[in-house]
Amino acid sequence: MSSDTAILSQGVGYAVVLGIGFFFTFLMIGITWIQERYTKFKSSNIAEFASASHSVKPALIATAICSSWTWAATLLTSTAQGYKNGIAGPYSYAAGATVQILLFAMNAAKIKLNAPKAHTFLEVIRVRWGKAAHIVFMFYALATCLLVSAMLVTGGSATVTDLTGASTPGICMLIPLGVICYVLVGGLRASIVSDYVHTAVLFAIIMAFQYTVFATSDKIGSPTKMYNMLVDAGNRWPVEGNAEGSYLTFRSKSAMIFMVINLIGNMGTVFNDQAYWQRAVASQPSTAVKGYLLGGSAWMGIPLGMAATMGLSAVVLKTDPSYPNYPEGLTPAQVGAGLPAAAAAQVLLQEGGAALLLVLLFLAVTSAASAELCAVSTVFSYDIFVPYFRPHATERQVLFVDRCAIVAWGLFSGVLGVAFYYAGISMGWLYEFMGVIIGAGVIPIATAIMWHKANKWAAMTGAIGGTSSGIIGWLVCASALNGGVVSIETTFQDYPMLTGNILSFCVSGLITVFGSLIWPENYDWVETRALHAYNEATEETVAPVVNETPSATASTSEVAAEKEKVSSPADTLPADVTEGVEVDSPEHIRKTFKIATVLATFGFVALLILIPLPLVGTSYISTLSGFTAYVVITMIWIWWGAFVCVILPLWEYRHSLAEIFGHMWADIRGKRVEA
Repeated sequence: MSSDTAILSQGVGYAVVLGIGFFFTFLMIGITWIQERYTKFKSSNIAEFASASHSVKPALIATAICSSWTWAATLLTSTAQGYKNGIAGPYSYAAGATVQILLFAMNAAKIKLNAPKAHTFLEVIRVRWGKAAHIVFMFYALATCLLVSAMLVTGGSATVTDLTGASTPGICMLIPLGVICYVLVGGLRASIVSDYVHTAVLFAIIMAFQYTVFATSDKIGSPTKMYNMLVDAGNRWPVEGNAEGSYLTFRSKSAMIFMVINLIGNMGTVFNDQAYWQRAVASQPSTAVKGYLLGGSAWMGIPLGMAATMGLSAVVLKTDPSYPNYPEGLTPAQVGAGLPAAAAAQVLLQEGGAALLLVLLFLAVTSAASAELCAVSTVFSYDIFVPYFRPHATERQVLFVDRCAIVAWGLFSGVLGVAFYYAGISMGWLYEFMGVIIGAGVIPIATAIMWHKANKWAAMTGAIGGTSSGIIGWLVCASALNGGVVSIETTFQDYPMLTGNILSFCVSGLITVFGSLIWPENYDWVETRALHAYNEATEETVAPVVNETPSATASTSEVAAEKEKVSSPADTLPADVTEGVEVDSPEHIRKTFKIATVLATFGFVALLILIPLPLVGTSYISTLSGFTAYVVITMIWIWWGAFVCVILPLWEYRHSLAEIFGHMWADIRGKRVEA
């Protein structure tokens, strides 16, 4: 689609970007004011601003995870996979990006056990392994945030432009503005509360699209008609690499290759991204683990439901005269930019469908962007400013750096979007490329937090060697398969991207694991457990407190007592937060970790082996009853996600909400009770 086929006016595009952005800004300002007036949580407190006072409950953590993990790519690239590969496409995206969240539940438990008051995972690496390792893995953290921010802006701006004709560079610069404003006001809690509102609207719009496609539309209107139209589409435009060219099979070479690329790239964007560690930091250990398990199961329905609805619709509606650029349809570049969703929306619901998609996409982009701003600001304050510039900084100074970083990174992400637009780099290219760069950081970072035997030199060598191998393999493969031509188009092909992703992840993992087994450390976590072991609620310095090595004259019992003292999260929680908050013991955290390991392993095996392999191996082509079951499952999963992310948080916070409304009512009557 080009701007001359835009179904909405430019004014609508600018109105959505600016109007919704600043609506949420004022909403968050209001919510922050209510929080300041009627609760004990104050955004002027560094513990509250950066970590939400470690008090967020599991369902709201799940909502925040769903929101942070719902990028422009979640809606657009998943839909493009459905358009290109049929029913295997939505599953390859959903399953390939769900297991990371389930696996991260183990990290959430371990960081709470081994560094209960850390603000970032990089702090743990610095205390454990020193400056060199800290700088190496800071590169992976910032590279991940850079790639994610770039994808959010490029994907969002491309769709706004194609639906409204608005200027792409202009939209790139406008998207971050509203997000910057509300994150500046309320910090992490404001970001999480906005996640809730965004996610509720997101589920409602996806349900509206599903209901239209499979129940009310005169163009499709039922699973049976969709099935028949997909059979016809397979005869008209057979899919290369699919069993019998059908859109109704899981035996899809391109979809399975994408699943592997998706798996590795998104392992990097979860394990390397401070945004996901920050959600673990923002709650107690058991609630963090529950949040990640709930969030992973709820999130899977978003790309699965969206792609199965809009991606398949974009295929079967290609013969409709109202289809963009009819009869030529979408170009490969437009598919790579994620535009099948826009095509389906405007054919199904004309201006209304385009407007709904625009709102849906903008909410997804801004919500994920707010998580990235919070993550980057914490890295800049706790991993750059404090350790290297102002070791004895006060809360006020750290908050100032936090806010400066939020503004700077928000504006930088807009500039990145403009740069990639003029370079001709699409969201789809960035999405598949990210694993080549950051996939190498996954295993070293995970072992730094979880494995006492991990060797720092093996981890650093693995990370650097993995990224180098991935880049070399990616470029060599693109050149070899295309007569020496290396370009954006050739490097975006399946096999070069697959080669780069696998080499980056596997070389890094092999070096890290085998190097650590040959030269194991025996780290006891005492220093990391002592991080920030003071009352954050006061105006004190924020330099990490690390226990000195016990003296030679210290008795064994004294050393043991000291280790026990710093190993308990109860000893390090702020005084104004511990009241009324149940603190998990180390024994309980270890038990939670075991549960997370079992459930995450089961999810990994089920989603990536037990379900797809039999369907791929038998070359099964779905019947009408099988396709109907597929559609029903996607609908049920969307409803489950809505229950977890919209209903459960209200139930969890029912008492807190009742208390706040009670204070507000008393305030209205002039009988305010202090919170």
